[in-house]
Amino acid sequence: MTEVSDREPPRRRVPGPAKPPRPRGAVRRQAGPGARPGRRPGGARPPVTPPLRLGSPRPRLRLVSLALTLVLLAFVVRLLQVQAVDASAYTARAEQNRYVVHTLAAERGEITDRNGVALAVSEDAYDITADPTMFSAKQLKIGDGPEQAAALLAPILRQDQAALVKKLRPENRNSRYTRLAARQTPQVWQQIKDLKTALAKKAETDRTTVNVLSGVFADPSSQRVYPNGELAAGILGWVNADGQGGGGIEQKLNKQLAGKDGKVRYAQAGGREVPTAGSTETPAVPGADVELTIDRDIQWAAQNAISEQVKQSKADRGYVIVQDTRTGQILAMANSPGFDPNDLAKADGDAMGNAALQDAYEPGSTAKVMSMAAVLEKNVATPLTHVVVPNRLHRGDRLFQDDIDHATWYLTLNGVLAKSSNIGTILATGELGKTQPEANKVLYSYLRKFGIGGYTGLGFPGETPGILAPPQKWSTSQQYTIPFGQGFSINAMQAASVYSTIANGGVRVEPTLVRGTKGADGRFTPAPKPKQTRVVSAKTAKTLAQMLESVVDDEQGTGVKARIPGYRVAGKTGTANRVDPATGRYRGYTSSFAGFAPADNPRITVYCAIQNATSGSYFGGQICGPIYKQVMEFALKTLQIPPTGAKAANLPVEYKP
Repeated sequence: MTEVSDREPPRRRVPGPAKPPRPRGAVRRQAGPGARPGRRPGGARPPVTPPLRLGSPRPRLRLVSLALTLVLLAFVVRLLQVQAVDASAYTARAEQNRYVVHTLAAERGEITDRNGVALAVSEDAYDITADPTMFSAKQLKIGDGPEQAAALLAPILRQDQAALVKKLRPENRNSRYTRLAARQTPQVWQQIKDLKTALAKKAETDRTTVNVLSGVFADPSSQRVYPNGELAAGILGWVNADGQGGGGIEQKLNKQLAGKDGKVRYAQAGGREVPTAGSTETPAVPGADVELTIDRDIQWAAQNAISEQVKQSKADRGYVIVQDTRTGQILAMANSPGFDPNDLAKADGDAMGNAALQDAYEPGSTAKVMSMAAVLEKNVATPLTHVVVPNRLHRGDRLFQDDIDHATWYLTLNGVLAKSSNIGTILATGELGKTQPEANKVLYSYLRKFGIGGYTGLGFPGETPGILAPPQKWSTSQQYTIPFGQGFSINAMQAASVYSTIANGGVRVEPTLVRGTKGADGRFTPAPKPKQTRVVSAKTAKTLAQMLESVVDDEQGTGVKARIPGYRVAGKTGTANRVDPATGRYRGYTSSFAGFAPADNPRITVYCAIQNATSGSYFGGQICGPIYKQVMEFALKTLQIPPTGAKAANLPVEYKP
């Protein structure tokens, strides 16, 4: 049985009757305004151009996106490297290029005499510097900037033009600092500033002008000045171009005088400080002031006296030392010829030192006082002991004589010293031992006690200890020449110290040149007390002083030209064969005089020596005795030391056989 569905069956679309074809030539009926116009009769339909089909943009977008991604990735990697991996290195490099560090020179301490008179001071000066990178062709837009700048600076700085070019165009192209000249006067820097300003103004109106000095600057510094010129130059020394002591006290106490340099660090651009970038500064610590023991006025008197005599005698050189017998302090140490530490370019290299401490020479008869000290201390003889002095004395391999030809002398031991007899001294010192070798050992021990063969204790740059061989090495002739001052060598300070020891009652006080120092806080620190050593007894020292008076007071003495009216004077002459440093052989003489005053209450020792006098007399008593008198008189008056008023001992010089 067939079921009937409740749904209506789908309707089938029945096509309607076809439209009849439009007759040819019939006119299309217009439907009204805006209707499509009819086709022109007999016209063909134009061909239809197919539309342009574009490719898909997605591949190109992907390619561009990939490229941008790679570029951004490269930037990210570089940023990570700069900011994370190499951050410290780049920061340091940037700091190096941006920040500059300059040294702040410490002010060097003054050097004064014992009364505070300035002998060496520091004045304002400038270190002329430059930034080499500011002279490059890229910076100045010209290729010969360093040459032009050097041509302008050379005559002002008094330097070689080629050397300046080398500094302005260094091998290290990244160098930002070079020093063109150190310690120039304010006037020099002002000249450079004026020239620099003139170039800058001209460059503003004239485009062809280049300010080739724009990279030149100045750092505040100081310049060493010696107000008294050559006075005490041998003691003071000098300061070199690097600000370091080059001799004398300047070198010996350089650390205390120099202080401690500071530093300043600041940002710069174009060679100028950037105020807003901040800066750091470590202040400089000024050096200490040094007070010497010398007296400027006594130093002047000594230097004037020795300079005049060296000139008159046409000698190689000479020295005078003045010492306080009680304290060992040196009141003067003069050398001739000298030099001016303010103008080292004109100084003679041989004179740039302290010859009184650096020259080693045979002392001659001034050394006889040490032989007599040994004889008296060992009780071998007294001042009144009789000594027969023949015209000639044969000892060892030599025949000895005195400086003048004479018949047999009948002298006391005092007379041997007063008349400076070489033969009498040999005979007296021969009694120091049972044999000559024993006598040599005794004499050697006293020479060493007096400081011969060792440093004086001053610690002065270039000081010589002299030469004194041990007794077992003395030659046959040295056994007999050393007692009268030949065959060993000393310096002038050692010779002066011998007489100060006798004047000080037989106690040797190490000589000193420095009284103390004054720090930046103004506090004065005294120098350490010098070492003291007893050499001979007070009795022996007093007896020697009386014997030395006979050298000056007695008409037969060799030192009569050293007499000072109103004062008792003790002294000894010396005339020694001189070893020529150039040949090592004897040529010329060393003339000397040493003594102290007042003889019975000693306060001052004066020692004078002149090397190789070639005009007039060369005897020590004749050319050094007057210098002793001149300097001693001045020192006694300056220090206001009155005569004692006591009578001299007047020990006998001769005896009747």
